[in-house]
Amino acid sequence: MTSTTVIGPLHPADAPRCAELEKILFPGDDPWREQAFVEELRAGYTYRAARVAEELVGYAGLAFVAGPPQAEAEVHTIGVDPLHQGHGIGRALLRELLTVADDGHATVFLEVRTDNAAAHALYESEGFAVVGLRRRYYRPSGADAHTMRRDAR
Repeated sequence: MTSTTVIGPLHPADAPRCAELEKILFPGDDPWREQAFVEELRAGYTYRAARVAEELVGYAGLAFVAGPPQAEAEVHTIGVDPLHQGHGIGRALLRELLTVADDGHATVFLEVRTDNAAAHALYESEGFAVVGLRRRYYRPSGADAHTMRRDAR
């Protein structure tokens, strides 16, 4: 991550840029639209933004789906502008989400395309393990997804 990258909250005003990045990052699937980000924020889910020189270059979101005594959270999305990938921004965003999950003593789940080797490597390095397979999870491409899990900390 560059020294000029700042991680902070995602705001409703960021939704258009997030939707723009979704189209770039997930062209063969069903990229989230602007309204999806607005609704996620309205629901109170934890969303973080990565900014370089005040430009949004990445985003990530987490939702708690079960409370104590066995809290569970799921990563809803992580995206980084291709021009800024490979600099640790995705890892920094993921760690922000994991800190929130750890504060809630939550087990964390996520889905990732089976063919996304870079994401798999990132998630495994942060303690996730594959626990399942979802056939044709992504639409409309029909790509398969692995369900991954990280135990509560």
